[in-house]
Amino acid sequence: MRSSVGGRAPDPAAETGVALRVGGLTQLSLSDWPGQLAAVVFCQGCPWRCGYCHNPHLIPPRAAAALEWDDVLAFLERRRGLLDAVVFSGGEPTLQAGIVRALRQVKALGFRLGLHTAGAYPRRLAELLPMVDWVAMDIKAPFADYAATTGVADSGEPALESVRLILASGIAHEFRTTVHPDLLPAGALPALARSLAQIGVRNYALQEFRSQGCAHRELNAPAAPPYLSDATLSGAIAPLFDSFCVRHAQ
Repeated sequence: MRSSVGGRAPDPAAETGVALRVGGLTQLSLSDWPGQLAAVVFCQGCPWRCGYCHNPHLIPPRAAAALEWDDVLAFLERRRGLLDAVVFSGGEPTLQAGIVRALRQVKALGFRLGLHTAGAYPRRLAELLPMVDWVAMDIKAPFADYAATTGVADSGEPALESVRLILASGIAHEFRTTVHPDLLPAGALPALARSLAQIGVRNYALQEFRSQGCAHRELNAPAAPPYLSDATLSGAIAPLFDSFCVRHAQ
């Protein structure tokens, strides 16, 4: 297990003029922000090493950009009036100081802004929240047990701080947990759900692990069987939230 403290927040003043490093672009998505026609910008770099990650190529922060940020902006300029929103995903978007300027530029084009985050950098998240219209945050595990999933010691602390920031912001949001039976057994899910409800989470989703893109051999083979179809499981969790759903792997 890694003992890195890579999840610590960077200096928000650092590299503010540096262009966003973009690892990919989805030109049209109907699922990354439910109810919105959105383009998705995949930001390069993540401080965590989750075994079930389906975008492992986005983890190295200094990898060569797949696209130039100016080219992404030019594409978005041409899509004004055709798209509702732009979602910044990753990787971990809040890792890059350039995300602040990027969001401002896209907002100036008239798009609604969505953000996917794991909450690794709460200081930068606090800076971004006033600019965005919707946030989806991944909850990896019970906060005391984050390192088993992320490979980074004490990574649950910034994640919990980020949850509280999102809840206090009043911004539309969703919290969600991707589950694999080797990392988070079904029996542990009700306790996790109760802990989230106790701190004020009202919108929650469980997502089955998908092997597509995952580079972790032990998690992929044998493929994890579906285990979120148990009515008892849903019955124990759904009443805790105003909105709850299970997203099955396809």
